Amino acid sequence: MRTTARLAVLGTGVALVATAAGATAAQAEDGGSGNITIDKVVVNGGKPVVVGTTNVVSAKVSVTASDDSGIVETTYISAYGPSPNYAQIWYDDGEITCVRASATTSTCTGALTFDPQASTGVVTNGAAATWRLATLVSANDYDYIHRDAATTFKVQRASKLTVNASPEPVKKGRTVTVTGKLSRANWEDNQYHGYTNQSVKLQFRKKGSTTYTTVKTIKSNSTGNLKATVTASTDGYFRYSFAGTTTTPAVSATGDFVDVR
Repeated sequence: MRTTARLAVLGTGVALVATAAGATAAQAEDGGSGNITIDKVVVNGGKPVVVGTTNVVSAKVSVTASDDSGIVETTYISAYGPSPNYAQIWYDDGEITCVRASATTSTCTGALTFDPQASTGVVTNGAAATWRLATLVSANDYDYIHRDAATTFKVQRASKLTVNASPEPVKKGRTVTVTGKLSRANWEDNQYHGYTNQSVKLQFRKKGSTTYTTVKTIKSNSTGNLKATVTASTDGYFRYSFAGTTTTPAVSATGDFVDVR
């Protein structure tokens, strides 16, 4: 039963009402009937959903469920962010596909869509947090199960990191100055802004090696800029590396080669 088109919003105060086959008011909270079970739920392969400033991001969701009569459908998949940065992404049953693994078990897959430029509301940075996924699954014998938090997952603001080592070339024993910038997506103006007061590692990889080693750790300044000095010793690549936070993913800059003469 197709009841509505899909809606994708981040960080708005929108409220959605939908009716679907077998859905009742009692299913607004955790509940169900019979011996149907939800065995496994995975969002985005178990990784955080990372959203930038322009591109719509689609995150695959799989729901594995079992019932002695067999699974007929997953009626909906919904994702909820933290209040007041509330969001819901709702899909009708036409957007979800179920494949039988056995006579009693099926895996149903759909997708959550995250749009940082959603025109239907104001996207806020507070939506970078832990979200919960709700789902309703129905069986052939009319058993059903609803979970308001079948699993949780993180939504993060995309990060960027740059590096520039100079002078190039440089004489051995002279000072190399390594600058860069750590920034992350701001969903309120769809720009990247400096990520301030964050610990970032300056790393070096000797020419011919595949391994970076940490030279020193510094902090980004009030605009996200980075600056460190080292003594030139041998040819190689400098980069900055950021370990990430709960709201922002880890990122490493592409190494900048310095020729030491």
